[in-house]
Amino acid sequence: MLLRTIEPNEVERSLNDGNNLNIIDVRENDEVAQGMIPTAKHIPLGEISDRINELDRDKEYVMVCRSGKRSEKACAILASHNINVINMTGGMLSWKGKTTIK
Repeated sequence: MLLRTIEPNEVERSLNDGNNLNIIDVRENDEVAQGMIPTAKHIPLGEISDRINELDRDKEYVMVCRSGKRSEKACAILASHNINVINMTGGMLSWKGKTTIK
């Protein structure tokens, strides 16, 4: 399976242009408490398999973690369930845009 990727600056530009991206942050609770992309939904990697029913197979999801590795794993899990996913390379370590505390 070839994993599709997107750069953090592309995600930021798309959000700034008013596009509605479906972003899922798969980091742990203590990590997202330090800030996450404002429109992101939080589903920790360990819960992804149990929460697939929360995702719409007609949408595309941008997966985000700290560095890009856990989100890559999440992409593989979701893609195996026919969910359309794209991995944000570099994760939040490479994110320069706004963050919010949820």
